[in-house]
Amino acid sequence: MTGTTIGRLRVEGAELHYEVRGRGPLLLLVPGGTGGADSFEEIVDDLAEDRTVVTYDPRGLARSPLDDPEGPQRVERHAADALQLLDLVSPGASADVVGCSSGAIVALHLLTSEPGRIGRVVAHEPPVVEVLPDAAAHRAMLAQVRDAYDREGPMAAATVLAAGLRRPGDSPDVRPAAELSPRAAARVQRSMADAPYFVGKIIPGFMAYVPDVDRLRALSDRLVLAGGTDSYGELPYRPAAFLAELFGTELVHFPGGHTGLSTHPAEFGKLLREVLDAR
Repeated sequence: MTGTTIGRLRVEGAELHYEVRGRGPLLLLVPGGTGGADSFEEIVDDLAEDRTVVTYDPRGLARSPLDDPEGPQRVERHAADALQLLDLVSPGASADVVGCSSGAIVALHLLTSEPGRIGRVVAHEPPVVEVLPDAAAHRAMLAQVRDAYDREGPMAAATVLAAGLRRPGDSPDVRPAAELSPRAAARVQRSMADAPYFVGKIIPGFMAYVPDVDRLRALSDRLVLAGGTDSYGELPYRPAAFLAELFGTELVHFPGGHTGLSTHPAEFGKLLREVLDAR
């Protein structure tokens, strides 16, 4: 594996921090939540043994400042950022893409909008709730999140959101919080500063996103839909399970729950490599 190249890329309305490791076929890792490039720090070196791996902080998060922090955030704009980054690293080359949570929504959009540039996509629990039969109920929940944010601030909104993401009948203390390694715990602590932006700007735009289901179906041989072994029935799990059943494809289960990348990095990374190597 070669060393790490760290750089900055000017995109429309923002400046992105990015990192490139390794040599070989191109692989883009798109983080979810408040995570940035560091979300993948425990698995990226292994993946870079035989790939050129690109990680980055999405606009507005960590080291990627926005020109206008109050502006709305759209999946399409984030996907355009990712494509511009791929063009910088390897112009015209095809890339595999792995996305987690909100990053998986970006990965889905890249596949449907740029199929000539995107090879295999692994989408781990993309919360594209608009594909679900009960989408109206989740639309109402998101309206409550926005109302809580406007009235009481980001912490209140995060509480409403967390309740809406749980499986029906669960209470906050049904399961103990997943234990994190010191490295992962420190990473989560660093990312907490971006929680208001994520709840106030990313969640409203991303969870309202409507993917092109017909296009995804046509490209389903290049799409790996994934969920966590511990998150069956939770809202972020359900769209991936629904789409996999709709397309007649396998739902690949990764260790842990929605944040399995952080709670089970070694096992998560091992399975991810197997999935990417399978053709």
